[in-house]
Amino acid sequence: MADHPDDMARASVEASSLRDQLATIKLALAASPVRKYLLWLSVGIVAVIVATSVGQVLLNRWNQPFYDALARRDMQGFLHQLLVFAAIAGTLLVLNVGQTWLNQMIRLKLREALTVDLIGEWMLPARAFRLTHAGAIGVNPDQRIQQDVGHLSDLSTDLGVGLLQSFILLASFIGVLWTLSSGFVFHIGGHSLAIPGYMVWAAILYAGIASWLSWLVGRPLIRFNSDRYSREAELRSSVVRVNENIDAIALAHGEADAKRQLELDLGTVLGAMRRIYHAQINLSWVTDTYGWITVVAPILVASPVYFAGDISFGGLMMAVGAFNQVNASLRWFINNIGAIADWRATLMRVADFRIALGETDVLHDTESRIEFGENPEGRLTFEKLEIASPDGCTKLAEPHVEIGAGERVMITGDPRAGKTLFFRAIAGLWPWGSGRIGMPAKEIPAFVPRTPYFPLGTLREVLNHTGGAAKVDDAEISAVLAEVGLERLSSSLDRSARWEHELSDDEQRLLAFARLALRRPKWVIIDEALDTFDGATLRRVLAMLEKRLAGAAILNIGRGQHNIQFFPRSLTIVKDAGRPALKPASVRAGAIEPPPAVAVRRRKK
Repeated sequence: MADHPDDMARASVEASSLRDQLATIKLALAASPVRKYLLWLSVGIVAVIVATSVGQVLLNRWNQPFYDALARRDMQGFLHQLLVFAAIAGTLLVLNVGQTWLNQMIRLKLREALTVDLIGEWMLPARAFRLTHAGAIGVNPDQRIQQDVGHLSDLSTDLGVGLLQSFILLASFIGVLWTLSSGFVFHIGGHSLAIPGYMVWAAILYAGIASWLSWLVGRPLIRFNSDRYSREAELRSSVVRVNENIDAIALAHGEADAKRQLELDLGTVLGAMRRIYHAQINLSWVTDTYGWITVVAPILVASPVYFAGDISFGGLMMAVGAFNQVNASLRWFINNIGAIADWRATLMRVADFRIALGETDVLHDTESRIEFGENPEGRLTFEKLEIASPDGCTKLAEPHVEIGAGERVMITGDPRAGKTLFFRAIAGLWPWGSGRIGMPAKEIPAFVPRTPYFPLGTLREVLNHTGGAAKVDDAEISAVLAEVGLERLSSSLDRSARWEHELSDDEQRLLAFARLALRRPKWVIIDEALDTFDGATLRRVLAMLEKRLAGAAILNIGRGQHNIQFFPRSLTIVKDAGRPALKPASVRAGAIEPPPAVAVRRRKK
């Protein structure tokens, strides 16, 4: 159970399957506006890889006449084969450059498709808010959208193209190798033994054993990589948190504590990296041993036939070349076991994040939902409203409440009664509970939270951020700024800045009320945003609201220390701690749970 009524109980974690993860990515790509571009790029790279494979087959056939010319000391044949090589190599060079361009474009478009999809899913109404209360899967979405998607796009492209290329090369050369080894005859004790496709079976057996050993040793890297990404995200989050609170840290002489916490987070990252490096060293013993043996393996396999005189030196080199091509195709898994583990971990983080975005809409589905409706008579009503929370339920003292257009109502309650929870319920961010909220028909209320949000841009753009309302002219903007005491900002309308950093907390709230006045909504719901103002500032803001929003209904949720003439009606929020707490539902999440230190920090917020 959470320690604060505004904290939702953490959801349980249920890992999704690889099938679910791949289906989720497929769904995201199918709905992407760049899917046709991706399709044509994929067709193009398949064509280039097929053409490259044809060139590789021709290059392998070139081995026999070239080496036979060398064995015969045939200068004319040698020079001719060099010209043939130049033609084949030149064509392959062009194809390789084309494949590189197609590879990069697939990376670019794949990242665009996945990132746009995740941003769209994340920014659906109220989803991002609910996801922050969904447990470990909702931690650090910035890393999943920015870093993990980019990494997944790069790995998917490289591994996908590499696998396709290996498959086509295998299909091209396995027939060549089968044909070359069909004449291999082993002479043992006066007996002759022919094994059809001898070198093909040798290559498959050789690569199969190495692949099995590589997977056995490298499989833990999936878990270790996922763990590392979680720890890296926590470290970055801690650095950002320290940077954003550096003033308070300096004033409290808290540098030592901040340093200690950053070092603890760094320690978890280094521990995760240490586990990865240990696993990679173990894997290197397998892959490097296999790599060195591969230098002589095809010659060892074909040497009995060569020494028996059944093939020429050129034929041996041609068979060795074909064996190497088949073996290179079969060893794709061995060469990429580390990258595959990394891809698997990154896929799990991205896909599970998208799965959670959809499932967060049904989070706490064991609880009843507040009914939302519209009142055609244009009134705001609360009918037996009870808002579920982890430590009870929040409700109004009066079971039936009606608020008419133009009314001004003060809504108060004890410090832990759940005033912000009530505000979120009206806004539709917190739908868990019972009863009904009836909104005035065809009206979109303006919600004013304690901490305002300002989009990036000029001050004029910030003040014109009015939910689709018509833009206002500079004269009216300047007049409203003067009414709230921010006249000094009138000369900064064309300046772009991060206003939440440039203005004090009270100035940010004053700017939010100025924006509210320019928007001119008919219904306004405020969450404790007036509570921090001193007497003179509060009177100035109320006078501005009286002038600019004379006919608007204004509900102020706060401590109740405001002008009763402006808010003649009052309601009370109460907490019924005896009601059952909100129960968590399951959200699938393959992400590693954060370390205990992270959970402790969350509870202290």
